[in-house]
Amino acid sequence: MKDIFALKLAEDWSISFTIHPLISVGAAVLVIALYWWRRRSALQDWEPVEIDVPFGGSKVKIKPNHEVLKIAHQAWAELITRKAGLEFDENNDVIVEVYDSWYAVFKEIRVLIKSIPAQKLKESADAQKLSEILIDTLNKGLRPHLTQWQARFRRWYAVEMTKHPDLSPQEIQKHFIGYAELVIDLKKVNHQMIQFSEELRKIVRPS
Repeated sequence: MKDIFALKLAEDWSISFTIHPLISVGAAVLVIALYWWRRRSALQDWEPVEIDVPFGGSKVKIKPNHEVLKIAHQAWAELITRKAGLEFDENNDVIVEVYDSWYAVFKEIRVLIKSIPAQKLKESADAQKLSEILIDTLNKGLRPHLTQWQARFRRWYAVEMTKHPDLSPQEIQKHFIGYAELVIDLKKVNHQMIQFSEELRKIVRPS
């Protein structure tokens, strides 16, 4: 290959330096390949993270990779920014607002699960594990409480709100028949969701 490098002296005594185009392209490809190799190596060097799954009481080891991080981060962000990932305050929180938050989490996580390409699940056993855990979070975590309590409480609460406009929502909800049992179960699920958000954080930000 001729003229790989060339120095030229112009009439005004300025010097120009040129490189053959193929050398420039080759150098660019090498830089990109090195970047992706280092990035992939960094991910592959991560150790598996052991998490406690609150819905079922089992421990699962998941090795972070690009897809796992993406799924875990989105699910974690949904939980910590909604009431599902915050401790229930019986004196100040309004139960229907908590249910609204749970519904939003349920909907967003379901969309997240459906958005994972089947090929990605096939290629990554760890992504498949996390997807199954998220499904259990909905079906074994949120769904049982919502099925048992939500419709009945909402219907009763809507009627009582019109009957007692002078009372606060927090005062009204305490008159619900079965209120104590509802709150006990709500707090149990709430605690599990908070615990689960902490387990997801271990994947998103491994120590």
